[in-house]
Amino acid sequence: IGSTLYGLPFVASSRLLFYNETLFAKAGVKAPKTWSELKAAAKALKTKGVEYPYALPLGPEEAHAEAMIWELSNGGGYADSSGNYSLASAQNIKTWNWVKNELVAPGLTGPVPPSKLNRAEAFAAFLRGEVGMLNGYPSLYHQARAKGMDVGTVAMPVSGTLGSGEAPPTVGVADWMMAFKQNGKRTEIGKFLEFVYQDKNLSDFAGRYHLLPSTVSASRALAGSEGMDKTDNEFLTALESARLYPVNDPSWMVVSDTIKRNIGRAVEPGGDPKRVLEEIAAKAKQAGEQG
Repeated sequence: IGSTLYGLPFVASSRLLFYNETLFAKAGVKAPKTWSELKAAAKALKTKGVEYPYALPLGPEEAHAEAMIWELSNGGGYADSSGNYSLASAQNIKTWNWVKNELVAPGLTGPVPPSKLNRAEAFAAFLRGEVGMLNGYPSLYHQARAKGMDVGTVAMPVSGTLGSGEAPPTVGVADWMMAFKQNGKRTEIGKFLEFVYQDKNLSDFAGRYHLLPSTVSASRALAGSEGMDKTDNEFLTALESARLYPVNDPSWMVVSDTIKRNIGRAVEPGGDPKRVLEEIAAKAKQAGEQG
């Protein structure tokens, strides 16, 4: 922040679109590459009685992740190239109009309204075999595999505006390691950090908890290990170009909370995506002005 280092990324994760291969086979559909293909697959899954053709968790637990995934897949996102918030951009408005009209309104997102569906509930439904598609991270993939599920993973499908040939960044999430000046433990902290960030230690820790290491060298070490499968490598590859939340903006905590609590309203019956996004943007501006 302001060219001063306050923390180091420790472990991370990226997001891919998960699909239940068994349900896809029954519905006779393939992994989607575009929004229109995702909608067609969801319709086919619904016809076969799948409860959640596409699980859309926009409840307050982690709606900001799902929202950012969708916005990036249409060339939008939370911030512009200069790092300034662009929450109510034209691309984002188009994204939520499409999601509302093409997925939610036709009943392709399941029995629970997206604004009431939290990530944990969506993941649990996926592990029960009730979900055709949803966005997930590495540990969910390994949970599903441990249950004997056949799970496929692909990059998030893109809008017709971008086209299937383009590959927008996915969402990346990082946990941070921070050290503090108090108590005069600089030497001990230094030794600890040197130990943690050794390639073997960082890749072992990440692999144990199905996360991704945050350094290039540890990622390469993990990629070359016997425990990595094709999907693990897909998550690692996605992380290379992933877009992180704008955590360096002091107002981000307020902004992320505002997104979590409000973005689901954009897809409710009678909801107006443009108005909801503009309200979120106005609160973000206010939070920025308050410091």
